[in-house]
Amino acid sequence: MTKSKYAVIAVFVILCLNQAWSGGVADQLAEVAAATRGQRIGMITNPSGCDETGRLDADALMLEHGTSITAFFAPEHGLRGALPPGVGGGDYIDPETSIPVYAVYGTRNAPTSEQLAMVDALVCDLQDVGVRFYTFMWTMTYCMEAAAANGKSFFIIDRPNPIGGILVEGRPNTLNYGLIGRLGPGAAFCVATRHGMTAGEIATMWNTEWMIPQANLHVIKAPGWRRGQWWTETGRRFVPPSPNMRTPDTASVYPGTCIFEGSNISEGRGTTNPFELIGAPFINTQAYADRLTSLALPGVRFDPATFTPASSKWSGKTCGGARVTVTNRDVFEPVRAGMIMLQTAYQMYPSQVTITTYASDLMGVPNLHNRIKTEPVDSIVAEWQQLLVDFKAFRSRCLLYPDGGAVVGGWELF
Repeated sequence: MTKSKYAVIAVFVILCLNQAWSGGVADQLAEVAAATRGQRIGMITNPSGCDETGRLDADALMLEHGTSITAFFAPEHGLRGALPPGVGGGDYIDPETSIPVYAVYGTRNAPTSEQLAMVDALVCDLQDVGVRFYTFMWTMTYCMEAAAANGKSFFIIDRPNPIGGILVEGRPNTLNYGLIGRLGPGAAFCVATRHGMTAGEIATMWNTEWMIPQANLHVIKAPGWRRGQWWTETGRRFVPPSPNMRTPDTASVYPGTCIFEGSNISEGRGTTNPFELIGAPFINTQAYADRLTSLALPGVRFDPATFTPASSKWSGKTCGGARVTVTNRDVFEPVRAGMIMLQTAYQMYPSQVTITTYASDLMGVPNLHNRIKTEPVDSIVAEWQQLLVDFKAFRSRCLLYPDGGAVVGGWELF
């Protein structure tokens, strides 16, 4: 094919992308505004509740559609998304809008009946990252239950899964871990670590399978998104949904490297590359990176890295370790890789590495914090494969988007 033909195709693809997402979030907001006209709205949101350019959806609803927002409900990290992990921010009046803000993390998991008396419908507008232990989706389910109990409609402005909607990995949880992984009443299992679903699909599953009474749920689908797309293929700006979820690259490794939160090894918080930098003062940089490289894990590269966290674990201390770079996201297995990285660190420094029960909770694997010290990771992974098959079959009933890349005018672009 000639260069000129390649150029024509490139221009066509760009034009198609512009067409595919020209409406995008604006169309979703128009649909929400029309469905809630004349009603008082409570929004569960933060800065990730925005359009493709980063403009806040709450502003667009109020200024362009005249929507009456009478309350904000803030998840982990607060309404403005700036608070550290594990912090909800409390209740206060937002100084920018004079609208009351109620925490639905920390102080409580969902709005109270008194707070819901101020609204006629709830709108959930949050960017998830496709990982079970990211708390936003479980906050959503608690709020949806409160809406159902109080007779309020529940709307979700759905968003693409930034790490795609096809690949699924990790053990579906069989225990209730609350905000890092709920278990439905009577359920044998819930969702895999990397679940490959959107917020709207998780809500559909939760509402259909485990809620009594069910919510009056309305999922406003993300226009043009298909399961095979990654974030970089959506034409959207990535606004960090939490302080340490900074880029799509962060999201790609997060399903695995978050396991280090259950250890005394830094997961890179307090650096410019959280979850991509892994290390501790007692780790030899070159030796650790070389050992990981020798394992030839698919789709990932481990480079020697030295860093000094400005906060969190080992704050102010120079840490040796590795930087994780995804080289082929279609074959990379982040959950398996994260477990192998932690096991390798323990094998190299058994007297210095501490692994806590939180590692087990994050991965949804009972007693993993002990088992990972002596058992091959692939043996542990093999144990949950039937659970994963069962989850995929269960999940298929709740999926709202087609497979493949974006399709415009009959052309599949990716």
